[in-house]
Amino acid sequence: MALFPQSALQPGVRKREVFGWAMYDFANSGYTTVVITAVFAAYFVGGIAKGAPWGAFAWTVALSISYAIVMLTMPAIGAWADLRAAKKRVLVIVTVACVAGTAALALTPRLVGPFAVALAMALVIVSNTFYSYGESLTGAFLPELATADGMGKVSGWGWGFGYLGGMLALGLCLAYVLWSQARGLPASHFVPVTMLITAALYGAAACVTFALLPERALPQQRGAEQGAWQQLRDTFREARAYRDFMWLLACTVCYQGGVAVAITLAAIYAEQVIGFVPSETMVLIFVLNIAAALGAFGFGYLQDRIGHRRSLAGTLVAWIAVCLIAASVSTKGGFWWAATIAGLAMGSSQSAGRAMTGILAPPRQLAEFFGLWTFATRLASIVGPLSYGAITWATGGNQRIAILSTTVLFVAGLLLLLPIDMRRGREAALRA
Repeated sequence: MALFPQSALQPGVRKREVFGWAMYDFANSGYTTVVITAVFAAYFVGGIAKGAPWGAFAWTVALSISYAIVMLTMPAIGAWADLRAAKKRVLVIVTVACVAGTAALALTPRLVGPFAVALAMALVIVSNTFYSYGESLTGAFLPELATADGMGKVSGWGWGFGYLGGMLALGLCLAYVLWSQARGLPASHFVPVTMLITAALYGAAACVTFALLPERALPQQRGAEQGAWQQLRDTFREARAYRDFMWLLACTVCYQGGVAVAITLAAIYAEQVIGFVPSETMVLIFVLNIAAALGAFGFGYLQDRIGHRRSLAGTLVAWIAVCLIAASVSTKGGFWWAATIAGLAMGSSQSAGRAMTGILAPPRQLAEFFGLWTFATRLASIVGPLSYGAITWATGGNQRIAILSTTVLFVAGLLLLLPIDMRRGREAALRA
């Protein structure tokens, strides 16, 4: 725990609490790495959908439905948790639900036909919805743990630790996949086991969080008589007082849309456009996670030093380069360059966004404002992948055009980043 000084933490916060908080990033990263990125996404399109032109679109539709559910419910859940000091209690519930949904995905490769497609989509919707709830709730603990000046370090440490968890889950799954392939076993045999491995690791690591991370908030009388939805409506009406936070949300919708494309469609693009086989794809994603962990660790310190806005702008430029390279290369070696840059940019951009949210959120409304941040990231996760899937379908399966169009999202994110003044936004948050 010597990666950051005690001065980066709020008074009274112990490093073991930060370790417990970071363990949730460690726990849930296996879900995104194995289910959303490396294994189940590619299997859904190539195995369950049998490589049909609508396969990528159906995958993005399932994810978009889950993100729409989260958009409509998470801000109110956050407001409710703030009022009742129940962030940890809700986090336990949504974690159990996500682990169960992930384990249930093991059933889908054993089915065939339209029912298999429908069941796979339904279970992805359920598991990804509860995963998203957990990601938002754990983010809301960050301002209780870190000072404003240390927010980038602690957020980056958490993201970096999370990528280590993703690598562990993927490494275990890769070992089993290689063992299965050496014996001539099909994907329908090894994919279910990878889902069970991911679910088990998620649940086990999350127990460390539940044991070490306390609920520091106290129940509030603020708005208790009007309920969570009314409080949420009041927050939107007061948005002018938090204009820098609102600019950040707009920026997040754009650039996170592009990041969501990389997370949800990297394996599909690698296999169907570049020609990777499943084991090569898993190695690629494993290395991408190493780069992402390094990016999150390094940029966590850098953003506290040079400023959050400037750090985020640098990562968006890197993302634009990733899209241009991926759209133009035709060799596996060329795509490896794009994936490595994407990994570095992914860890740093996600860490920066969470830290900026923590700085601009009023201390009494942390879960609520992180709920609004989740609203933005999930809207982005609809806009990005769904537009990618639609463009791919409309162009007869041309994913190069779809990945090239993703640069528009990162350029828009850069432009919306310009009006943000972090000092002004922090002062507004502290006045709330």
